[in-house]
Amino acid sequence: MDHTSVVKRASSALVDVDTSEWARRFDLLSDPHRLEILLSLHRVPGICVSDLAAALGRSENAVSQALRVLRGQGWVTSSRVGRSVSYRLDDEIVHDLLHWIGAGHN
Repeated sequence: MDHTSVVKRASSALVDVDTSEWARRFDLLSDPHRLEILLSLHRVPGICVSDLAAALGRSENAVSQALRVLRGQGWVTSSRVGRSVSYRLDDEIVHDLLHWIGAGHN
């Protein structure tokens, strides 16, 4: 294979994948606190902030801030029941990535 065809083939790989989108996803997943929140939401969909904060040993404020970022990216959705707000995963790709790293539902 000549160098021109090698270069052309290598650069064609960049067309197949939205590298900016995947870099953003991996950036969000690179924070251990956000990843722990996602893992907990994966295991217990519909958990409220106070229970999530207690499970993770963090303040409700810290968990709420991380959830705001994840909700802003469309990864998490919230619903209000009375005064309580519950959260769940809302992104199939993130769900699949969590399975890929070993997260289960039990």
